[in-house]
Parts: sequence; structure tokens; C-alpha cells
Amino acid sequence: MTIQTLGLKLLEQRGERGIREVAREIGISHATLSRVERGFLPDLDTFSKVCRWLDVDPGEILKVRARGGSAETPSAAVHFKKDSTVSLGTAQALARLILAAQRAVLASHDRN
Repeated sequence: MTIQTLGLKLLEQRGERGIREVAREIGISHATLSRVERGFLPDLDTFSKVCRWLDVDPGEILKVRARGGSAETPSAAVHFKKDSTVSLGTAQALARLILAAQRAVLASHDRN
């Protein structure tokens, strides 16, 4: 599942109910709910509330394994808010930095 499919799932689950009613039920503003439904990346608190309301495992969206799961090859999924301030080159450099940090942590754990 992706952030975009999370938005579609929200729309589907909300059905004919009003956006204000559902937003109140979730505990977020109607404007925030509208943004999430349109595929914008929510903040962590909103993300948690939406996942709880939908009864969706946040790890499924974030592509995170449960503790104890093995990762043969480190990988990272980085989500940026819809904004043109981050260039493709910057995003790729950040992804490489995250992967390098993850490899260093894994190597450190292997030595201990």
C-alpha cells in the first residue's frame, strides 16, 4: 500500500459520509483529511490516527518489517511532501545517505 492508495482507501471507507463528520471521528481537521485523500503525505500524528481509523498496519504503508524480521539487503523508501523545493538529485543523495547509515548500523549490530 502507498500513501496514494491510503487516500483512496479513506475515500472508499468514508463513502457517502461528510468529510467533516469523518474528520471529527478520526480526530483531524477536514482540510487535513481532504489533503490525505488527495495523496498528500500527512504528519506522523495524522498518519497514525488515519491508520487506526482504517484499521491498517502503518508498517504495511511504510514498508517496514516487524522487529526480528531479516533484511538481506538494506533498502529505503523516502517520501517527500509534494513540493518542488527538493530536486531529484537531492532526493537521490538523501536516499544514498539513508542507505549508508542503515548499512553502518547493520554492520555495527553484526559485530556485537
